[in-house]
Amino acid sequence: MIAQASPMAEQATEKGLGGGLTPQQLVFYRENGFLSPIPAFTSQKARALRASVEALEREYRSAPGGRDLNQYFRVNGHVVLPLLAEMARTPAILDAVATILGDDLMVWSVELFIKEAGTAKIVSWHQDLTYWGMGETDEELTAWIALSDVSREAGCMRFIPGSYKNAIVAHQDTFDADNLLSRGQEIAGIDEGQAVFGALKPGEMSFHHGRTFHASGPNRSADRRIGVAIRYVTPHVKPVDGPADYAMLVRGQDHNSAWINIASPTRPFEPHSLKLYEEILAAQAAVLAGGAEGAVSLYETKTGEAGSRTTEGSI
Repeated sequence: MIAQASPMAEQATEKGLGGGLTPQQLVFYRENGFLSPIPAFTSQKARALRASVEALEREYRSAPGGRDLNQYFRVNGHVVLPLLAEMARTPAILDAVATILGDDLMVWSVELFIKEAGTAKIVSWHQDLTYWGMGETDEELTAWIALSDVSREAGCMRFIPGSYKNAIVAHQDTFDADNLLSRGQEIAGIDEGQAVFGALKPGEMSFHHGRTFHASGPNRSADRRIGVAIRYVTPHVKPVDGPADYAMLVRGQDHNSAWINIASPTRPFEPHSLKLYEEILAAQAAVLAGGAEGAVSLYETKTGEAGSRTTEGSI
């Protein structure tokens, strides 16, 4: 099953930016566990955001805090980088997310995913919620925003429709060097013939549920593949493994108090933000490593390598 121009895609284009999802889009998401494409930014804004990301790369070749810049890009970038925190507060994105999750919204993580041109790195079939420590909640989704042309050739995501209706299934840890997931975890026996490709133009985004089976291939294009994944949760989500987790309130109120609330940074790499970053990293790494037989890290630091492993994400 191959994604193609559809009435849903046409509705997204006609709808423009902001205002939430149409009833038809909401039905599609609830039936399939993903939705693509959805407008997030104009193409001009997407180009400007890409330029800002690449400016950070030039300015912070030696990032503060003793870590590689890619560490901050790939794990919880919103804690230390205002650019990523501001993207997570974009009204058009929040309007669309609120259609599914309601008006009380928190951001658990913001991650920049960059696959360099010609890379062989892949992401195997997996479910995001497997190691997040949130259980099998429905009170979350990932918004994945393209800042470059994310075509099939560039290694766009693939989804298995309706798979989120499963519980969390068994994942095998492979620790494969070409697999960007921290444990190289994968779901066996996926029928690739059912996969829907979620290609995106700059400024478009996709949504997917944390139990949706998804994967992505290598970037065989001549350009970098740049995307931003924003993990939205509601205040009703409670950590089921480990201590309280951290999140940033972006709309509405947190009446539940199950989260340690954090504020947006005002400048890149502020000292107090770097300290908070390390605190969050230590807490989340303990949950991620639960039950693993091999060494697990939220990020495998290797200076200058954009293809290092990351959190259980949608790359």
